[in-house]
Amino acid sequence: MDAESACKGADRGRVSGMTQPVTDKTMDEPTWSGTVSGRVRTSELAQRTWAACSLTERLEVLRRARQRMAGMAAAFAAAIPDELVRTPADTMVAEVLPMLAAGRFLEREAAKILAVRRLGRRGLPFWLAGVDSEVRRVALGKVLVIGPANYPLLLPGVQVWQALVAGNAVVWKPGRGGRAVAALFAQAMYEAGLPHDLLRVAEESVEAGRAEIALGADKVLFTGSSTTGKALLRELADTATPSVMELSGCDAVVVLPSADLERVVRALVFGMRLNGSATCMAPRRVMLVGASAGRKRTLLRKLETELAGVGGVRLAEAAREQVEALLDGAREMGAQVMGEVVAEQRPILVTDVRPEMAIAQADVFAPLLMVMAVADEAEVLAAQEECPYALTVAVFGEERAARALAEKITAGTVVVNDVMVPTADPRVPFGGRRGSGFGVTRGAEGLLEMTAVKVIAVRRGKSTRHYEATGKAHEGLFAGLIAMSHAGTWRARWQGLKQVVAASKGLKDR
Repeated sequence: MDAESACKGADRGRVSGMTQPVTDKTMDEPTWSGTVSGRVRTSELAQRTWAACSLTERLEVLRRARQRMAGMAAAFAAAIPDELVRTPADTMVAEVLPMLAAGRFLEREAAKILAVRRLGRRGLPFWLAGVDSEVRRVALGKVLVIGPANYPLLLPGVQVWQALVAGNAVVWKPGRGGRAVAALFAQAMYEAGLPHDLLRVAEESVEAGRAEIALGADKVLFTGSSTTGKALLRELADTATPSVMELSGCDAVVVLPSADLERVVRALVFGMRLNGSATCMAPRRVMLVGASAGRKRTLLRKLETELAGVGGVRLAEAAREQVEALLDGAREMGAQVMGEVVAEQRPILVTDVRPEMAIAQADVFAPLLMVMAVADEAEVLAAQEECPYALTVAVFGEERAARALAEKITAGTVVVNDVMVPTADPRVPFGGRRGSGFGVTRGAEGLLEMTAVKVIAVRRGKSTRHYEATGKAHEGLFAGLIAMSHAGTWRARWQGLKQVVAASKGLKDR
């Protein structure tokens, strides 16, 4: 089936040629029947048909889904698991709104991002005259999205959209408590015309994730802890399956001498409050640069006052044990701890922290904030290098000085005079360095992650001389060609040209 006939039904709310048209079926009903191998073959066929559809038709399904989801904000908020500390308004602004913005970005920009790039004649080596090349971005096939528990809609939802727009089939393995949100998303996609075989929501369990990996995928996108990501990479290594890893952070907030402390405090409190501080980009290490004793006291006093108003959050047992061990270790090394580990965990402020302490090198999903004094920019950079994670960094201060420091810091994203919020821009790719992972999601680069590069090179003309076996007579030709093309002086290049002409004449006369 060609692309045109495969997609005739797109305007009627489904893509023809696919199994299972859009119905009112719920996610609790099976969307496939038959053996596992049969379901895999059905999905592969559906994916090939979907990839053959025009990008315009795939984006039309996305547009209808986005508009449906715009009316589902309250339903998405209600489906968020209770253990995530947030209001419905938090979900709307932190997940629904940026996800919908990412959908609109794809509708507007995907055609340009995925366009075929024809290389033309400029830069073509003259000895390849007659060859035309083009670079295409093609679908990978099946993409497995393993979502996190802390942001169950935004992070995997955008990845699913990008994978589908690129022409892939997707399996979405939600994080703990995220299946209800994923089911709402998937149902909206089906109602917008996406065939069921192109998007399947798996169970939440770790075992379900392992089962999906065993079934095979052409690429895996994982969002979660560094520990789990490393274990997943070991599994993927057996099949050389490519992946994008969006992993942990232990993010720094650098406070320059020119920074407005009131603004800094508001930003830090926001980071402690948002989602109960269960955010990979939440501030953890506050580097107070070149501060006097009075400036440090002012910052700590303001933080203590404002953090007292942040509500508590229930930590998982493993997180509670991790925090207790880190605090004990910090105390033993001279740090001061303001707060204690309790059932309803409120923010804990730790001062006199040094970069070599374990607490300054740990990824913690708990409202934990530590303050360390650093003398200057060099110590900031050294402290950042000592931390194994490099997800995001925030720098507060006069813009020119903050920008200058931002250019030197190793991190996936550096935000100046703000925390976290600017990363909601749908144009911005997001990813980490070192222990915080590799690859990116979102933005143009995130869409390209969902594709493979395919080159088509066409030779025009009837000459077949390049197939001839080489011998002693060709050495002068190729040596002259190298000199003519790459020698460091015009004289040497001219000599190379003369050598090419002489050698060519000799070959012709043979």
